[in-house]
Amino acid sequence: MQLTLEFGGGLELLCESVKVHNVNVDLQNGAEKLNMKDLLCWVRTNLIKERPEMFMKGDSVRPGVLVLVNDCDWELSGQLDTTLEEKDVVVFISTLHGG
Repeated sequence: MQLTLEFGGGLELLCESVKVHNVNVDLQNGAEKLNMKDLLCWVRTNLIKERPEMFMKGDSVRPGVLVLVNDCDWELSGQLDTTLEEKDVVVFISTLHGG
């Protein structure tokens, strides 16, 4: 499945400072749909190059990471159970800043 993943608010530093990734994600074990839980696992394995604990906590993103699927907050569409479609755009933005 072809997706566009965008990282901002400092999260791009975990992905070798690349903000936009056009990726192809294979479905797991004959699954018909890709959900956000599967995508986060794929991101941790394939894109996060350092300090994955700054992006994820358990199976989800850390508190303070805003997730948008096609410009809609994932909390409105089911969070980890959100089903993704071909060509979707998923944005991860850290809302935590040092001072």
